[in-house]
Order: sequence, then structure tokens, then C-alpha cells
Amino acid sequence: MSSNAATAGPERVVTMRDVAKAAGVSIKTVSNVVNDYQFVSDKTRDKVNKAIEELGYVMNVSARNLRRGRTGIIGLAIPDLQMPYFAQLSSLVIEEAKKVGLRVIVEPTLYSREGEFDALLGSQQSMMDGLIYSPLHLGLDDIKDLKLEYPLVLVGERIFTERFDHIATENIEGAKHATQYLLQSGCKRVAVLGTHPGEDIGSASLRLRGYKEALEETGVDYDPRLEAPVGMWHRTDGVAAMNALLDSGANPDGVVALNDMLAAGAMHAIQMRGLRIPEDISVIGFDNSDDSQYLSPALTSIAPGLEAVARMSVRVLNERIAGMNPLGNDTADPIFRKVASTLVVRDSTRAV
Repeated sequence: MSSNAATAGPERVVTMRDVAKAAGVSIKTVSNVVNDYQFVSDKTRDKVNKAIEELGYVMNVSARNLRRGRTGIIGLAIPDLQMPYFAQLSSLVIEEAKKVGLRVIVEPTLYSREGEFDALLGSQQSMMDGLIYSPLHLGLDDIKDLKLEYPLVLVGERIFTERFDHIATENIEGAKHATQYLLQSGCKRVAVLGTHPGEDIGSASLRLRGYKEALEETGVDYDPRLEAPVGMWHRTDGVAAMNALLDSGANPDGVVALNDMLAAGAMHAIQMRGLRIPEDISVIGFDNSDDSQYLSPALTSIAPGLEAVARMSVRVLNERIAGMNPLGNDTADPIFRKVASTLVVRDSTRAV
């Protein structure tokens, strides 16, 4: 046995990430070799196959042949269990899966492309009947040619494709509704907090689009000074972005935060300046997380319908595993469903 194989150890499951590291290539390249894509050079293919042999990696093709019927286990790949949105989604998926006799393995991908590839193609997939998948980094170009040997249901807004079933949420409509509500309540300068400049796909870009549509339809000019970009959607990012807005002289009297954690940070920054919520600045969040009602004042937020997302994604996946057409669909073609959002009004906004 080679030294590399010895390092892996008899008790450790070798992953596609291990093969990529040993061969000095990307996880996607390993996937291309495993799936026998022709455009991989012979030199690269030889390196990857050598690493596979030395490490004892079980390729997806072999794992597929070893599968015997259903395991009763599905996977849920999400970026981070510490984010309230994904923690709540995980809890709801587990609850829905239990109703139909399924167990769930939750796999945090930790905001990395490698983690998202590994969730799709790692050897752990041989234990699962299907996967509910919420990527943040991979796009359509990354998965359009992947040959998956199990049913996949996409959730979230990163990848839109006709190859897989997809349960989405109303990002544009939700942010539009939030912005309209603030304008109707008397706000004149509504800021949007949490944008990702340069992002063309994903929740941030869709919610920014909804914000801009609301301004346009109400006859309010878009002011770039009222757009506050962030790196991540954590409370500390909300504090920093809100302080930057207040220091810039943009003078917002309303804030649409693109998630509840950003909103909580923004509220903290506002109150630390001695300003009042909602008398001086109204704040609306997005996700209607469990903690939003316990902030002071309680946070008005967009509820994206996570209960329906969990219920539909589990049902669709379970029916695909059973070889059925999901949701009463007449054909076997992948389905796309968008779950309705609602505005939950609390004390952080003035009444309309």
C-alpha cells in the first residue's frame, strides 16, 4: 500500500476532495474523470486515476452498482447551520422527512465551491437515495454536464435549470413588497442593506431587483448612496453597513435589510446612535426567522414560506425516489415551483 493510502487510514472514508488534493487538480476535474468526459487530457486523467487507485476512492459508478434498493436516507446540503434561515430550513426538512419515513443527513458546505461539489459527488452519496441541495457558489455551468446517479431537488436561487426539480421562493416579490410597504408608510429615503455588487444570480441580486422595481413603480428615483453592500449576511455586517450609511449622510428613514440577521445588526447600530425605531428609521428584514419577533422592537419581516419549501422539496424528492412523477405532474419532466411570501408586520415599521 502506498504512503498516501496509509495516511488515509482504514477507518476514514476517502472523498473526492482527497483525490483532488492528491492529484493536484480541482474537484470538478476529478468529477470529469470519474464521469469519463472526453475533454480531460490524458495526462490529467492519468494523475487522477493514479490518486483514485492509491487512495482507494470508490467512484460514483462503483457506488451506484453497490446500491441495493432504498436506504431510507436523504441528504440536505446547505451552506451553514449557524444561519437562522438554513437552521430553520433543516429543522423543517427533517420534520417533513420523518412524516414519510425518511431520515436526513445534513451536510454544511461551509460557503465553499469544494464543499458544494463534495456534497454532490462525494462517496457519501452511496448512502443516500436523493439530495435536497442549496448552493451559494456553484452555477449552471458547474452542474449542467454532471451525471448524477440519484434524484436532486434544488432549493434557493443560485441555479436555474430544466434538468432538476426546483422549489424556489419569492425573492423579487418579497423585497418589492417590503419596499412598497415602507414607501406607503411615509418613508421618503428607503435604503437597501446587504447587496452583493457584481452578483448576477442569487438571492441578493433578486432582492435588489425587487427593491428597484418598487422604487420605479412608485416614482421614486434610485439613489446609489442608499445601497449598502456587505460581504456576508451576519449581524456584524449589518452593524457595519448601517453605520456606513449613517456616516455617509445618505439620511435613510427606512431600511430594507436582505435578511433578518442584517436587520438585527442595523437596528443595533441605529439605536446606538440614539435614533428611534420606527419613529426615525423603519426597518424591515427578510426570512421571518424565529428570533425576529423577540428583537426590540419586534422586527417586521418577509416570511418566505419555508414550511412550504420543506414540505414540497421532501415530497418531490420522495416521489422521484419512488419513480413517480411529483406533485401530480403529467410528465416526468423536472418541475419548478415558487412558494409565495408574506409580509409579517411588527413594531419596527410605522403603520400604513
